[in-house]
Amino acid sequence: MIRITGLNKKFGKYEALKSLDLTIDTGKVTAIVGPNGSGKTTLIKLILGLVKPSGGKIEVDGEDISNNFLYRNKIGYMPQIARYPDNLSSKELFSLVKELRTNPDILSAELIEVFKLANEMEKPFKTLSGGTKQKVSATIAFAFSPLIYFLDEPTAGLDPVSSSFFKDLVLKEKLKNKTIVLTSHIMSEVQELADEIVFL
Repeated sequence: MIRITGLNKKFGKYEALKSLDLTIDTGKVTAIVGPNGSGKTTLIKLILGLVKPSGGKIEVDGEDISNNFLYRNKIGYMPQIARYPDNLSSKELFSLVKELRTNPDILSAELIEVFKLANEMEKPFKTLSGGTKQKVSATIAFAFSPLIYFLDEPTAGLDPVSSSFFKDLVLKEKLKNKTIVLTSHIMSEVQELADEIVFL
């Protein structure tokens, strides 16, 4: 469960989020929707600890995340745009992430096969197509079977077959009582996956 109380975030004079109260339940897919600039990605980055709040409190699985980084081991994150070191191959990238994570790699072999990434593993990440980068990013997010997922526009750039598999994967993880948060501008996708919707 994620509990947010009185959350504020300012960038200079611009107020991205103001007095936000929100509870995200376990075992559900929660979609965060809203127009561009409404604060969706900012909210995710605040919960991940990538951005510091201007005020308020965020709790993840009962822990206050301020001055705390261990809670991140419970999280899988798929960013809207995958940015990883360009000089690394996908294989090297997976090795790097495995060294950083404390929980074991459970799903990467299966995901590499389903997403047809085997022939892409030795290529520098910067040379991959946008859709292939999304597949690599999805594999990294799901490989360690974390308790919580943050998926920011996850199907952008995925081909129809990969998108369908990805959606099935999300629903399977929900059945394991995981907490899943996604943002999407595709309303049919939100309708298909989400149990609850938060509008910013």
